[in-house]
Amino acid sequence: MENLLEQINDRIAAFQKDAYLQWFKGNKAAGQRARKAALELMALLKEFRKASLEAGR
Repeated sequence: MENLLEQINDRIAAFQKDAYLQWFKGNKAAGQRARKAALELMALLKEFRKASLEAGR
């Protein structure tokens, strides 16, 4: 679970950085990286949800 939380935090940080670069600096490549990070974050959050439900049982 600790490893999963670290991965989630890393993806959030990457998304924030790249989303900022796209929105405020107009960097199109950063937008592509932000979208990729968002997809990876969605998958990690689904894993977290499964692990959380199992831990609660």
